[in-house]
Amino acid sequence: MNAQRFSMNEKPFRERRLLQGLCVCYAVIWVIAAIDPVKRSDWLLENLLVFVSVPTLIFTYKRLPLSDSAYVLIFLFLVMHATGAHYTYAEVPLGYWLKETFHLERNHFDRIVHFSFGVMAYPIQEMLIRITKVRGPWALLLPAAIIVSFSGFFEIIEAFIATLVNPELGAAYLGLQGDVWDAQKDMGLAILGAALAMPFGYRRAYERSRSSLTPFSSAQ
Repeated sequence: MNAQRFSMNEKPFRERRLLQGLCVCYAVIWVIAAIDPVKRSDWLLENLLVFVSVPTLIFTYKRLPLSDSAYVLIFLFLVMHATGAHYTYAEVPLGYWLKETFHLERNHFDRIVHFSFGVMAYPIQEMLIRITKVRGPWALLLPAAIIVSFSGFFEIIEAFIATLVNPELGAAYLGLQGDVWDAQKDMGLAILGAALAMPFGYRRAYERSRSSLTPFSSAQ
């Protein structure tokens, strides 16, 4: 029963070298990004997402291990988020380089991260297929709907901070850079990322769910 449970990517953490490498790399990057950020208060606020998501991934691993592809996508998103939290999204050097190279009007690093957040629909889709056995159009629509909901929720939180809690901190957290349609564009890019990720992940997640035990059954 254990052999079947740990088929494919459902192996113990000690046997997954790629995942171990991703964890070590992210831990190093996060610590470096935590050293003397541009605005400590903004860094703390941005990392609320990390303080919730990373422990959740750790504590649910035994019952719901994800594929290598899902963990790589999560790693890339978290690395970009750590970078944005360190510099504040409006001041990330990579964004300035893109601005100068392509003659853009603003630092677009935050746009890249919002798009990558949309791609997080891939691991969400994988989890939904395995937990609920959802199939067909719902396996494409539900993960995208979850991403859009979270994206809108974050925009509301940002607006709340900007207007009620701390206007100075809110300005750094929002990263509007003079664009009154910033929130709508951010959500649009999240939707685009989700739309591109869904068809790519659906077949892989479906086949994987058929070849493994349900993650919520106990190993015998």
